[in-house]
Amino acid sequence: RPPALMQRFRRQFFLWMAVVGVVFALDFATKRIVLASALVDAPVVVLPFFRLVFVENTGAAFGILADSGPVARAALVVVSAAVSAVIVLYLWRAKPQWREALGCALVLGGALGNLADRIQRGKVVDFLDFHIGEWHWPAFNVADAAIFTGAALLVAEILFFQKNRKAL
Repeated sequence: RPPALMQRFRRQFFLWMAVVGVVFALDFATKRIVLASALVDAPVVVLPFFRLVFVENTGAAFGILADSGPVARAALVVVSAAVSAVIVLYLWRAKPQWREALGCALVLGGALGNLADRIQRGKVVDFLDFHIGEWHWPAFNVADAAIFTGAALLVAEILFFQKNRKAL
């Protein structure tokens, strides 16, 4: 590849890494605010369908594997680290379209935010709690929201925007 084209790809890579950094920083800051706040003792009602709460999640998303012990928690750390490394390598080498790259950056920022919590605290802090009547969504955090949004972008890219898809 010509040097100018390679420079453009490197600039794009660092742009996506900046997105990762912003997601990580927002997640880190909000979790630290929650840990230092009164939420640890009592939830705060923000809207009739939204509360700020304090939940420590030792498992994966939505508490899956929460009671499975230290081996499963260690596996979550290893899998998160491996997936993060694969995403970084993909963003560096594949030069994806912007929706795909943004989706990967959001997933990576969220994965690293939750990974840092798992390594530092052995569990993840969740604090966003939505409910409508009896229906209750499990508490989540900024990292989880970024992972969900990034995954949705990746699915949309695959289903609606990806060119030259091979027929199944």
